[in-house]
Amino acid sequence: MKETGAQKSTGAAIPGRLRRIARALVLAALAGALATCWADPVRLRQAFAEQVDRRLEPPPEEAQRYGHLARDELRRAGIAEEPSQYALLVDRSAAVQALFVFWLPAGAAPVLIGASPVSTGRPGGFEYFETPLGVFDHTVANHDFRAEGSRNEFGLRGYGEKGMRVFDFGWQQARRLWGRGGTSTMRLQMHTTDPDRLEPRLGSVQSKGCIRIPASLNRLLDRLGVLDADYLRAKAEGSAPWVLPPDQTAVEGAGRYLIVVDSGRSERPAWSPPPKSGTPPTGADSAP
Repeated sequence: MKETGAQKSTGAAIPGRLRRIARALVLAALAGALATCWADPVRLRQAFAEQVDRRLEPPPEEAQRYGHLARDELRRAGIAEEPSQYALLVDRSAAVQALFVFWLPAGAAPVLIGASPVSTGRPGGFEYFETPLGVFDHTVANHDFRAEGSRNEFGLRGYGEKGMRVFDFGWQQARRLWGRGGTSTMRLQMHTTDPDRLEPRLGSVQSKGCIRIPASLNRLLDRLGVLDADYLRAKAEGSAPWVLPPDQTAVEGAGRYLIVVDSGRSERPAWSPPPKSGTPPTGADSAP
């Protein structure tokens, strides 16, 4: 029987469809494999240990205490335990000044990924704020940006080296630490600071209310999208925020919440030593 044109077209289309299906399956498997690479929090913990140069080593009982505190604060804010996700917790206590990265698996105990020293708000001159307490959503409604690396009149790079990401949590009410006190609105950000003259002072209250973190931690959070759940959603919907790095390999279970607490400790724990003593650099008060 002689083949018609329609039959030839159909016969040629079947192998084409099969090739497209096969390619889709391969891409799906590859995407799954890449996601699996960072699905295990143990791998992120290893990356933290290898790539973050300013680390703290809280003992297991302290890690458990802060992990439960993170869960309690999220629950108090009306945020469900599901899905499993990463979250950051900062203890602004002057005796601690630490940030913790947690994996919060649904229905299981929190897992500490790593901890680092930070600097939060301290009493000072005009527009110095106490870093506000609460749960803060990292969302595209408050776009992040990147440091220009420019120096102020004192030669300080307030946001750190050029290209460092500034995580923006929007306008927040905070207690004024100057004048007659009271509360005002401040822009809550998490960012690096001058790498040579101010980063060595992490672990003590130094900022104007923002949260200063080590540059190596900033790079890890940025490259692996640890707090980028909402940014990744926007990217998947076709409106990728420009601030996302082109080589980002996002973790599975990326989170979106920064939690700030105050443990109220009066004594410094051994696992969170203060920075080495020394005179603050000239113009230290000028950095955010």
